[in-house]
Amino acid sequence: MHPHTKNLLPRVYIPDEMSAPADDADRGTMVARWYAECGPRLYRYAVMLLANGTDAEDVLQQVFATAMADPRVAPAQPEAYLRTAVRNAAYSLLRQRRTTRAAAAQILEPVASGCSPAEQAALEQALRLLPPEQREVIHLHVYEGMTFQEVARATGESINTVAGRYRYALARLRRTLS
Repeated sequence: MHPHTKNLLPRVYIPDEMSAPADDADRGTMVARWYAECGPRLYRYAVMLLANGTDAEDVLQQVFATAMADPRVAPAQPEAYLRTAVRNAAYSLLRQRRTTRAAAAQILEPVASGCSPAEQAALEQALRLLPPEQREVIHLHVYEGMTFQEVARATGESINTVAGRYRYALARLRRTLS
């Protein structure tokens, strides 16, 4: 985790009468299961938002360290909670680092088996030029297969905002790639 990164993650607090006593080993097993089930998708999501693999790793570290350290974090839907926590941590990091820097890491997995390295590089560069909010919608809709309604729920935005960001992102990608 970066030393300048503050713990600004959302938390789900369970009243004491609703929480079952759990020891550190049980909590570790639970968080490890969450990581095994959601970690790779959350990492790709963070890379898409931040356009930087190292920063994405730091965000994931922060989210899972918080989940491990605080026994009150016990979401009913772990993947939705963790995606929101990753999103919030990524946007916090983006706010802290308003400077533009070139990201050396790939932000995309190969799009198609017939995609040449040059096409892959051009698409990655075009995606990096998009604002983070538009990259996020592209990632969730295209790469994660979410509907606009699901993207709206995941991001807390209206469906019209999500659809607009998608439309503007596609228009900008077309202009950039033509």
